[in-house]
Amino acid sequence: MTERARTGPGRRTLLGAAVLGTTVLGATGTADAAGRGAPDGRGGGGGGYRHLPVPTVIGHRGASGYRPEHTLGSYQLALDMGAHIVEQDLVPTKDGHLVCRHENDITGTTDVAEHPEFAGRKATKRVDGVSLTGWFTEDFTLAELKTLRAKERIPGNRQENTLYDGRWEIPTFEEVLRWADKEGRRRGEPVWLYVETKHPSYFRGLGLGLEEPLAKLLRRHGRHRADSALILQSFEPGSMRRLSKLVATPRVVLLSGPKERPWDFVEAGDPRTVADLVKPAGLKWIASFAQGIGPTLDLVIPKDAQGRLTSPTSLVTDAHARGLVLHPYTLRNENTFLPADFRRGTDPNAYGDVFGALRAYFETGIDGIFSDNPDTALLAAADFAER
Repeated sequence: MTERARTGPGRRTLLGAAVLGTTVLGATGTADAAGRGAPDGRGGGGGGYRHLPVPTVIGHRGASGYRPEHTLGSYQLALDMGAHIVEQDLVPTKDGHLVCRHENDITGTTDVAEHPEFAGRKATKRVDGVSLTGWFTEDFTLAELKTLRAKERIPGNRQENTLYDGRWEIPTFEEVLRWADKEGRRRGEPVWLYVETKHPSYFRGLGLGLEEPLAKLLRRHGRHRADSALILQSFEPGSMRRLSKLVATPRVVLLSGPKERPWDFVEAGDPRTVADLVKPAGLKWIASFAQGIGPTLDLVIPKDAQGRLTSPTSLVTDAHARGLVLHPYTLRNENTFLPADFRRGTDPNAYGDVFGALRAYFETGIDGIFSDNPDTALLAAADFAER
């Protein structure tokens, strides 16, 4: 038995018990802070994204620290824990349905390899310049994908989550919208969603553009307005610009490493990198069609050669000066994912000083954070608010 197997459940039990107070806040105090909109998210998210609690806690792929990501089980747990927003990533099927997966490569997140009837679908593809071998959503109809079951993506780090392998299927985004509408009516307040278009240029090249079917679903469910309880996001600025012409739903541009270029920039021959986009001129350009940025945490506080946090950059101040909100990604509880100065013990999969790390990031003035462990982030946000 590993050390994590002995200690992990105890920590999770303690965190789960402690977060009950924050969950109550999420059901009552958060509603007061954010204002009440239409319970099903139509025509109002309690005054819009500017009225969300700060720091906003975003359930990254649901509560993926505790359940296989992008399943209704993960989304429900994030909501029950009190997450202010629950995130979905969207990729298309062969017949044009939008489903919730972090990647179109479903080799590691489903049991597709155990289905002999799909053995011939295994393929090697280049997605945004990267060669991948596996099974891809665009080669399956929705009916075929529904025969698969979801499983834990990183079982080496989260062995406990494998308990839920096979429990849930791949949800469509329309199913998630119906779930959010139903939960919103039951709770009496809108359920906020954070929706990413994955590899939009790649899929548009296949004739499976994401933006138009997404906009159609948003309009059908009344989440196409500026004050709807939903935020759109993409690593490709062009996807957000396209959606800005289709719906008024708030938009966020995701930003990776400073030397990286958005893939739509690569295809268009635009030489700008993320380092250019986080400069005042780049932020001004983003603000012309988006309401926020989702930078990697390293763009907020860089790390040194030993992986320890250094001094914050000016990104928060610069973005706020241009009216942009910042929702950086991603904070996870395990040592292996934390800055070196917040790791505790020698087990890479044991929990480190997550509260210390969250406090350091909150002190920069960020507006929210993506977390695999919403209960932990909510407690840290409550601690920070009480200072």
